Amino acid sequence: MSTVDLSRFSFSGGENAAPIDDLTRLPAEDRERLVLAGIDVNDRQVSGAFMQLNHAGVHCETRRDGLELMDIRAALKKFDGLPRYYWQMLDPDKDDFTRMAREHLNGGYFVRARKGAKISEPVQSCMFIKGHGAGQSIHNIVVVEEGAELHILGGCATAHEARDAAHLGITEYYVEKGGKLTFTMIHNWGDSTTVRPRSAGRVEAGGEFQNNYILLKPVGDLQMYPLMELTGNNAVARFNSVIVAPAGSYVDCGNRIELNAPDTRGEVISRVLTTGGTVINRGYIGAAAAPAKGHLECKGLIMGGGRIHAIPELNSNQDGVELSHEAAVGKIAQEEIEYLMARGLDEDEAASTIVRGFLNVEIMGLPAPLKKAMDEQIALLETGHAM
Repeated sequence: MSTVDLSRFSFSGGENAAPIDDLTRLPAEDRERLVLAGIDVNDRQVSGAFMQLNHAGVHCETRRDGLELMDIRAALKKFDGLPRYYWQMLDPDKDDFTRMAREHLNGGYFVRARKGAKISEPVQSCMFIKGHGAGQSIHNIVVVEEGAELHILGGCATAHEARDAAHLGITEYYVEKGGKLTFTMIHNWGDSTTVRPRSAGRVEAGGEFQNNYILLKPVGDLQMYPLMELTGNNAVARFNSVIVAPAGSYVDCGNRIELNAPDTRGEVISRVLTTGGTVINRGYIGAAAAPAKGHLECKGLIMGGGRIHAIPELNSNQDGVELSHEAAVGKIAQEEIEYLMARGLDEDEAASTIVRGFLNVEIMGLPAPLKKAMDEQIALLETGHAM
């Protein structure tokens, strides 16, 4: 991976961009980019909405009792610096990207589901970049209090005309006893965008965390390796990823789970397709307590060149721990093509059927409109027009 010169990007100015009261008034080309990042501004079946445009939080609204949502800078002022949450799961001196995010905080959000609140509709959060050479460094904090439930649908995108942009995204997750958090992230970056998310979280006893990550569009250079620590009995964490890397894309991604309490469970499932890009697909489950169960499943499909490097890792010194992994990288098997062709499909149709089955997002439990949009994107990919 090449070194990133952050001085190329502008992380200052633009904080006073005008608020956008009605996101449906965004330009049509911007709305199109957001739809491909899972954000439909016409969808009223949401519990809240937040939008970050470059360095400004331009839209924030909540529609449900028990839900708090505000710009991170407002939350830091209101709650005396958020000492229980702010930079508690991540070290701000971890690397150049965390340091930049600490020194040039452009925004982000604080969202909290209050104790016992069952927020059935998702919270929409959108990180959007416009312009040439723009840098965006944000810090998000997600808190699910005891017994609460929350689903966040996060879309990240660049505008059509954006070139050579950078996004630095810090996210900290806190799931308290018996809480449940589903976090779905969809990226629609440009082919010259540098992306550096840095994420970590903690799940307490009986809590559940599910992370869905979808990347179907080109990206210049992306690196992420979120960590989830399970600190209470019967805590659960699941990571599901569907990633497509066309020519020119470089993706270094993975997920890490630490099973630090008895009767915890962790699962990492990824599907990676390269049509010319490079993907380093990492997965790690460590168990420091027993009994505990964990499973890694990293599968890669190569079409038209490209490279996939799968790195599954399991680590424990405990009796009573069950950790397993399955990793496979290869091309579409000719016998699979021939099997489908024998049943009436031509070769292209057979290949498309295999790709569609491989990039199955059913496991993610996505809302129906979002699932439909993802299916449409995969259909375009199959015909070679999505790139």
